[in-house]
Amino acid sequence: MQIWMNLLVVLQMVAAIAMIGLVLVQHGKGADMGASFGSGSSGSLFGATGSANFLSRTTAICATVFFLSTLGLAFFSSHSSQSAPAEGSSVLERAAPAVPQIPSVAASAAPVAPAASK
Repeated sequence: MQIWMNLLVVLQMVAAIAMIGLVLVQHGKGADMGASFGSGSSGSLFGATGSANFLSRTTAICATVFFLSTLGLAFFSSHSSQSAPAEGSSVLERAAPAVPQIPSVAASAAPVAPAASK
């Protein structure tokens, strides 16, 4: 079970880094205006319109892999926590040490008045 979680974490990291790189390589919408006046996008590697389709589809595939690996990690982590329950019901209750109870002051004790000086 642990090996699957490790593989999913590696897959998620690779997909995230690939998505970051693909998003940084893509042109913004403002770059298309310069292309209509004869800018250099017609001589690109994928053609005038091919780069947007190729990069967009590859980014969508990386995003799908990222989200599926996130769902897989959530599924595996929820099942691993159910197999070994701790005394607390939440993560914070399990992580924080128990707070000691402070004994309450007896109600019969009357407050002490300061001594009057003469």
